[in-house]
Amino acid sequence: MTDRLQRFLDLMRQHNIDAAAINPGPTFRYLTGMQMHLMERPTVLLVARSGAAALVLPQLEQLKLAGARLELKPCLYPDNPATWQEAFSDAFRGLGLRKGRLALEPRGMRYLELTFLQSAAPECELVDGSLVFENLRLLKNQSELDKMQQAAQIAQKALLETLKTVRPGQTEKQIAAELVIALYRAGSDIELPFQPIVSSGENSANPHASPGERTLREGDLLLFDWGASVDGYFSDITRTFMVGKVDAELERIGAVVRDANAAGRAAARPGVPASAVDTAARGVITDAGFGEYFTHRTGHGLGMEAHEAPYIRGDNTILLDPGMVFTVEPGIYLPGLGGVRIEDDMVISQDDAYSLTNLPRDLLLLNYQRD
Repeated sequence: MTDRLQRFLDLMRQHNIDAAAINPGPTFRYLTGMQMHLMERPTVLLVARSGAAALVLPQLEQLKLAGARLELKPCLYPDNPATWQEAFSDAFRGLGLRKGRLALEPRGMRYLELTFLQSAAPECELVDGSLVFENLRLLKNQSELDKMQQAAQIAQKALLETLKTVRPGQTEKQIAAELVIALYRAGSDIELPFQPIVSSGENSANPHASPGERTLREGDLLLFDWGASVDGYFSDITRTFMVGKVDAELERIGAVVRDANAAGRAAARPGVPASAVDTAARGVITDAGFGEYFTHRTGHGLGMEAHEAPYIRGDNTILLDPGMVFTVEPGIYLPGLGGVRIEDDMVISQDDAYSLTNLPRDLLLLNYQRD
């Protein structure tokens, strides 16, 4: 039995869970070591509190079983959908599961799989397993932290290479494409944490803008929010640049956000609540008169998901413990003018905290060759 499985079983017992059903995704990969994707054919890992496990999966995926780090019973099915229900029923029979509390990942389980689970085990009570799943990957060990450090280095290298190619007249889409290529060349896994955000000018005032056809021009802010992946572990970074001379108000918010980022990072240490980090960063922005323009939480946990626990917001009382990793990413967004966000990846250590990311945090002037 792996340490990861043992931790999962301990959490199941702690929360009175008899079994868990898990779709492909971060938890699935964390427990099994197998990389699988959601598709039109259902794949579900079933884990009983005894430690026994079964995997419902299509026959065409059976070669992936060789990479499983768990001992599990494979329940294979062919392409004919009429045979799929029997595979689910076989899995429950093999684990001796008929009654009990069956935990699901609320953001991972689809209606497709849910109906098969309900038909295979109608006497099971389907319950929200968030407390089990969130706590499973909450604390990272050194091996995981090493992968995240590497993911941060790859992401930073990729941005520096991309900046060499950026010129006014390019579209946000073109710049984003260069960044994606640079991430792969620098060594990122093919599956990125998310598609990079590249937003310019007034678009940078939208925290989750999608790269579009807007062309870069002098006087713009240019915001990058991007990350890399190493063995399924992510980085997530944001930096903002000036394209030539920008409005004085934009320079001002750049300095405020830089100071807010520094305050949030300084507040991070073991034993303090997550809310303290949010309060520290938000206080700087509020005191500068821009509180209404900081429209999101200060950060979120990071690991095998781009957004996971712990969430760095003002009402979250969870205490920060060694091994937790999260972002500090304050921002100010002025509609119609532009926005600045500065984001770093923080690790709580035994007696302090440190950043996996170290690119300059000032609002820097983009260096490009003028015609």
